Amino acid sequence: MLGTHDLPLFILSGILLNITPGADSLYIATRSATQGVRAGIAAALGISAGCYVHICAAAFGLSALLATSSAAFTAVKFAGAAYLVYVGLSLLLRSRPASAQAGTALPPAASLRTVFAQGLLTNVLNPKVALFFLAFVPQFIEPSAPDKALAFIFLGTLFSFNGTLWCLFLAWASARIGALGSGSRAAVWLNRSVGAVFVYLGVRLALDRQG
Repeated sequence: MLGTHDLPLFILSGILLNITPGADSLYIATRSATQGVRAGIAAALGISAGCYVHICAAAFGLSALLATSSAAFTAVKFAGAAYLVYVGLSLLLRSRPASAQAGTALPPAASLRTVFAQGLLTNVLNPKVALFFLAFVPQFIEPSAPDKALAFIFLGTLFSFNGTLWCLFLAWASARIGALGSGSRAAVWLNRSVGAVFVYLGVRLALDRQG
């Protein structure tokens, strides 16, 4: 279909890759558990939009620049690392009580627009996502495909659609779990824990080599 092959294998592989825990799923789960399902949906849609930016970039060759140019890869990598650290520190600082009496106060909720934007940037500023699409999707494109960019966009859209469904389920499930155990103290500690993980992920991304 549209110059592709082995679609069932592609779909299965994509689902397995989508459900693998990472920074994106961690962000969705945190927003859902602490702010409810609407925030989780906003985070999921932001990440999905970021994913589609990578798909279009890879389809039209922009991601090839990251694969071949060390300077471009390094620039995007450090931008992504800095943003992850920024998000992590924001969660940590937001969770600090103003006084001993406020030790269990729920950190201020971010607006849905902010949640969406953070999800988008968390995904877009990760160059390894771009390299993943560049390495994974072409394996399922026929060498004789008349329009390889169209085939790439078709497969990328299919991958993103399945990923979005998973992210929306994750948002719903995390919101339900957050509601069941909803204590403001638990929300504060969840923000602290995830903030620390995001700082760690940012540092690790900055230290990662391109290869």
